[in-house]
Amino acid sequence: MLYIGTSGWQYASWRGPFYPVGLPQRQWLASYAERFATVEINNAFYRLPERDMFAGWRDQVPADERVAVKVSRYRTHVKRLRDPSEPVERFWSRAEALGAKLGPVLLQLPPTLRADPSVLDEVLAQFPAEARVVVEPRHDSWWEEPIAEVLRARGAALSWADRGGRPIAPLWRTADFGYLRLHEGTAQPWPRYGRAALDSWLSRLSSTFDTRNDDVFVFFNNDQNAAAVADAAALIERARAAGLHLARDELVRTGGSAAPDKADRDRRHQRAAGHAEHHRAGRAEQLERARQQHNDQTGPDHPGRRARGEPAAEQDPGH
Repeated sequence: MLYIGTSGWQYASWRGPFYPVGLPQRQWLASYAERFATVEINNAFYRLPERDMFAGWRDQVPADERVAVKVSRYRTHVKRLRDPSEPVERFWSRAEALGAKLGPVLLQLPPTLRADPSVLDEVLAQFPAEARVVVEPRHDSWWEEPIAEVLRARGAALSWADRGGRPIAPLWRTADFGYLRLHEGTAQPWPRYGRAALDSWLSRLSSTFDTRNDDVFVFFNNDQNAAAVADAAALIERARAAGLHLARDELVRTGGSAAPDKADRDRRHQRAAGHAEHHRAGRAEQLERARQQHNDQTGPDHPGRRARGEPAAEQDPGH
């Protein structure tokens, strides 16, 4: 099913165009969730909230809402994926307070971090089996088959991404779910997306995923001038017109309830566990083959092998 929403929900420019002028900011998330079935929490990237904050967000949204969370920049930008055990455990111990409403978790990598399949694998191995992990690299060295092999072996998704109405990453499918981030369109008023760009992305998604059975998350990150909420609403309408399966439309079509019962939650957990087991079967052999291919192609002096000598942190807006 298609889950369409925005990256974040607390933007001053949305008061008036999206939120009623008199609505207190503490009620914005609940108001947002009435209209969109998913949201990407990006303030966790800058400072990891306490567990109580995640629990508070859980209580403000309906049962069918899926909340994606961007992993803290401490893990990606400061530690640069090294020594992953404690930071991942700390992140998960807090984010899991979202319960059944927790969606994918996003690892957005710094633009100067070069690819290293073994380091990526070590990070992904720290997440529990039920986690749906998404990786958004931003350096061209990541667009190689050994990286795709690691993602497939771990059941992690490569984040598709757009800027200017065009893909800025390979359109690999590496997991049983999809994830797309749209950063900036070229339509007017800026930074909106036009109909042609939206339809192109729907075509790419529907040719790669079965929206009846596969969960696909789409987030607009062009928050300026309330463009993100306008584009998200427009994409929902165009997806509906194209006959694609939208999360809340499916509830209406099947007569289902927005609040999943225990049996439904159990089925979801069993499906997640089965997916994890499927992708981890034979993982050691796949990873060894990927590493060997990487070594054969690059040799010991490849820039990715020198990534550990790069600065420990950098200024990055992390959008």
